[in-house]
Amino acid sequence: MTSEGSNTTAINLRKPVKDDGFRLNQLVAECPPLDPNSIYCNLLQCSDFADTAVAAEKDSDLVGFISGYIPPQKPETVFVWQVAVHEKGRGQGLAKRMLKAIVARQELSHISYMETTITADNDASWALFRSFTRDMGTELTFEEHFTKDVHFGGQHDSEILLRIGPFTKPD
Repeated sequence: MTSEGSNTTAINLRKPVKDDGFRLNQLVAECPPLDPNSIYCNLLQCSDFADTAVAAEKDSDLVGFISGYIPPQKPETVFVWQVAVHEKGRGQGLAKRMLKAIVARQELSHISYMETTITADNDASWALFRSFTRDMGTELTFEEHFTKDVHFGGQHDSEILLRIGPFTKPD
């Protein structure tokens, strides 16, 4: 796949492999304000959860990553845990392309919904998921999910659960 915009260097979207775990840890560290995870967690995201994740490479650099999983109680749903796009990959529609790559996977053909949580003031994430919803020709609903005082001890803004779907596979 090639990137959009004036930069013509190809960005390759692929399933992650366990060797990407440390690079994912570095990518997240370079994408504030994303919450960092342990290297071990990132290794699991790249191995055990590879089917619900996507890695984006440009010139051998990891410039984007989406981690996700299928909640056991919602087997028709993919939950997007984290979206990371390095400044080298920004402005090219990469995040939305990665979302579409996940739902287009044959092994996820049973998926009809996508969920994620974001804070009320994260305008970039709201714009991304609203745009993805439009492209998928479906609906977006949302409700408060984790509250600042009850779930985060006042240390983190409340997280709103977005649910997108039902959708069919993109072309």
